[in-house]
Amino acid sequence: MAASDDGRLAIRVIRLEAVVQGMALGVMSGLAIFLATIVLIVRGGPKVGPHLVLLGQFLPGYAVTLTGAFVGLGWGFAGGFAAGYLVSTLYNRIAMRRGTLEDGS
Repeated sequence: MAASDDGRLAIRVIRLEAVVQGMALGVMSGLAIFLATIVLIVRGGPKVGPHLVLLGQFLPGYAVTLTGAFVGLGWGFAGGFAAGYLVSTLYNRIAMRRGTLEDGS
């Protein structure tokens, strides 16, 4: 360590790409809802997915049907993208404010 470091170790963090993080979380969320719906449709039974049906209260157009699986895919992607983008943006702003942000290139 150089004398100019003054005995402290500066912590550097890499900047997160908000769009990439949003896309990754969006794809995972959308596929999770899509696959959960498809599994319940394939399993069948007299009462298909009583808990998953409740997503229809929060996701307009969603139902435990094939069409609903694609609607859930879209809503899952949108919600996941928004969450990933928001978390990455907040992370970058906090890191920049603390002065620990390092250019990722």
